[in-house]
Amino acid sequence: MFNSLSDRLTSTFKNLRGKGRLTEADVDQTIREIRRALLDADVALPVVRAFTGSVRERALSEEVSQALNPGQQIVKIVNAELVEILGGQTRRIAFAKRPPTVIMLAGLQGAGKTTLAGKLSHWLKQEGHRPMLVAADLQRPNAVNQLQIVGERAGAFVYAPEPGNGVGDPVQVATDAMDVARTKLHDVVIVDTAGRLGIDEELMQQARDIRDAVDPDEILFVIDAMIGQDAVATADAFNEGVDFTGVVLSKLDGDSRGGAALSVAQVTGKPIMFASTGESMTDFELFHPDRMADRILDMGDILTLIEQAERTFDEKETERLAKKVEAGEDFDLNDFLTQMASLKKMGSLKKMLGMMPGMSEHKAALEAFDEREIDRIEAIVKSMTPQERTNPKLLNGSRRQRIAKGAGTTVTQVNQLMERFGQAQKMMRQMRSGGGMPGMGGGRSRGPQAAPGMPAMPGMPGMGSPGGASKRKKGKKKPAGKSGNPAKRAEEARLAELRRQGKAPEQKGAAFGGIELGDDDIDLSKLPKGFGGF
Repeated sequence: MFNSLSDRLTSTFKNLRGKGRLTEADVDQTIREIRRALLDADVALPVVRAFTGSVRERALSEEVSQALNPGQQIVKIVNAELVEILGGQTRRIAFAKRPPTVIMLAGLQGAGKTTLAGKLSHWLKQEGHRPMLVAADLQRPNAVNQLQIVGERAGAFVYAPEPGNGVGDPVQVATDAMDVARTKLHDVVIVDTAGRLGIDEELMQQARDIRDAVDPDEILFVIDAMIGQDAVATADAFNEGVDFTGVVLSKLDGDSRGGAALSVAQVTGKPIMFASTGESMTDFELFHPDRMADRILDMGDILTLIEQAERTFDEKETERLAKKVEAGEDFDLNDFLTQMASLKKMGSLKKMLGMMPGMSEHKAALEAFDEREIDRIEAIVKSMTPQERTNPKLLNGSRRQRIAKGAGTTVTQVNQLMERFGQAQKMMRQMRSGGGMPGMGGGRSRGPQAAPGMPAMPGMPGMGSPGGASKRKKGKKKPAGKSGNPAKRAEEARLAELRRQGKAPEQKGAAFGGIELGDDDIDLSKLPKGFGGF
């Protein structure tokens, strides 16, 4: 949604890098570029004026002039101001002291209220609640039927006593739903209300009547993040009409400029509480202003990525893999398959990788990446016998040909997978021996590395693409030469003779004067919980 804005701001900040001091002209030029970027992204003009004015004031203060790196300080100021216009702090649902907690959804027709009701109920179930959906939209054709289908997908009970399509009293349905929720012990009631193609008094009056009948703890205004500047006017009208308590942004995965969504919280003074980021039930998240600001500025969103992994990855399976590594056993293809299944549960791999810092530089590779790559890898591994998965060294040419036929792929693709799997095994062995992650011990970084168990991205440098593997010349090993020092040469000959006689002295100390550790000296239990989860 915010790709265009993110690209413009990132490009603007690149011009500030390396400057030891910023002049007023530099600041003015940066502010002009930020203003253009925000206006092009469809952010409301009053919000743009307030934002750029605040950034300019802080950029010309001692806060920047005395900073060691003024360019980074400007980015920090813009980040802080973005957080402010997005609402400042994360706002969570205010649950009732005595259940059920009533959440009423309001918004225009087509904003995605019914679908969002299902996503919200699914999210609440994951949080340990027992939500109930109420079909109070009796006007739109098939609205009741749609809510029943969505509720079934979310695994939530749907109260729908009326057929809808213009039949039934929505206020009476909402009132009766409270008694049903108490009887069936549902602690959260989500009321889906009717919308219109535009604002009218009849719509507002019905919403007010439902509000007065059920006395909701939260009134969430659902707004389509793609509707442009009209979002601000619509939000203002609903705020006056029903006095909503929070905003939910739907269709945040769209390709529109999306800047109007940045204006809603600032204009209405009501916080953005949730965001719908896709079509799946799991594409729904709590809105964190600070994390969204980081995404816009291409700083990534590692915290959300970690939370998704914690919800998806099986803790027992992670502990089993950690113990396996600690015991000195190799990471095998069964473990690889388990990790692949967990990755699929997390959702779109493109979205996950998009949350990594600096991924805007790899945007073309991300767009070119085929999500079906995970399915192909799974097919290859599942075409192997249990013995082959446990001991990949058995995979000779004929076996690989059989696996390729069974998976509907080529032998080349099987070979590429086994090469990447070999790198994953090597990484796990190095972690077990206390050597850290391969490639982290020095030398220039060659781009983001794919974690073991995570499929490589074709065409992305350093991520295990078919053409990205290093093609070193495999020449003959040079024989170990003799030392040019006569005394050292004599000592080497003496030690060689002692080794032949089985009388070699015990080695003490490591090659660089450190202490040589055995496997028993490394206490893997001291590592952070979940370390080695991939």
